[in-house]
Amino acid sequence: MPGRDITRLRNRAARVLFLFTFVIWAGSQMAEPAWSQAAPQNDTKPPSGAPGAAPAASPQTQDKQTQDKKDNQDNKLNDQGVFVFRKDVDEVLLHASVIDDKQHIVTTLDRSAFTVYEDGKPQNIISFHQEDIPVSMGILIDNSGSMREKRSKVNQAALNLVRASNPKDEVFLVNFNDEYYLDQDFTNDLLKLKEALDKIDARGGTALYDAVVASADHLKLHARLDKKVLFVVTDGEDNASNENLERAVKHLQEENGPSVYAIGILGDEEHPKRAKKALDIITQRTGGIAFFPKTLDEVDEISRSVARDIRNQYAIGYKPTNPRGNGGFRQIRVEAKSKGHGKMMVRTKSGYYAGVQPAASGSK
Repeated sequence: MPGRDITRLRNRAARVLFLFTFVIWAGSQMAEPAWSQAAPQNDTKPPSGAPGAAPAASPQTQDKQTQDKKDNQDNKLNDQGVFVFRKDVDEVLLHASVIDDKQHIVTTLDRSAFTVYEDGKPQNIISFHQEDIPVSMGILIDNSGSMREKRSKVNQAALNLVRASNPKDEVFLVNFNDEYYLDQDFTNDLLKLKEALDKIDARGGTALYDAVVASADHLKLHARLDKKVLFVVTDGEDNASNENLERAVKHLQEENGPSVYAIGILGDEEHPKRAKKALDIITQRTGGIAFFPKTLDEVDEISRSVARDIRNQYAIGYKPTNPRGNGGFRQIRVEAKSKGHGKMMVRTKSGYYAGVQPAASGSK
């Protein structure tokens, strides 16, 4: 009868709705991000003051522990073993090195020691980490004619940089002269990197800016890790690029661009001041540093110091008070102050172009 059919339909709909609601609820109780595993819990804790009990934490300590736990949960390995940040979509992430007045790296500061300024206005820090974060790194080696006698020691220094770096880093290698060549894509295999470094065809000029721009694009398009670095070794001024210094720097300062570290072997360079200035500008504006060794024997130790610097940085995230959608260039300054420390210098990128994504130029 029609009345019974309607009743059956209502009862069936009610059962389906109940089952659907139960499945959703059960899933919410059981689901857990693939990159995070819950720590084992112990319900039998000794009461405060009992033998073996830890001292009761102050409210300030509890707040800090809660925040530290949250920050640590932001950094995890996913199912493919790739280190990822869990961060707000509007967050600007800075990687910063802190140096004291004796030129020693400072690694013991907490979030309260830092103040971030964007266009002169203090920003609210929403994430903070101090740990050895794996990086996606491009190694760019000058393969121009003047590098012929230098490549052996430079190659060894590049390999030692990788050896001293985080074993979970991913590295690609570009050799450049008049043109740039991706001789090894992302890997952490030292043998493959050595084979790529041995592809020496030292001739022609120095297309440094073209190689830097192309490598920054390769990082943006193909890097699996949030932290990005370029390491450049050259012995002369750019004399063969289609890009110029201004455009190359602007490209590097696009949002989420890499930090650049450079070694300039400029002893025999015809215009050492111009070459040095170019490397200083590129590195300082991206949060890296340029080194100018007096002898080739210093290059290896410099490469190891670069690895130490990269592995001992702070990751500081903030949400700009000026929405990123407004675009434009944003100047950045970070200060660090803490009791027990003297004057400290924070090295990070000097600014970024909000919302700008680099255009791919490809790799050869």
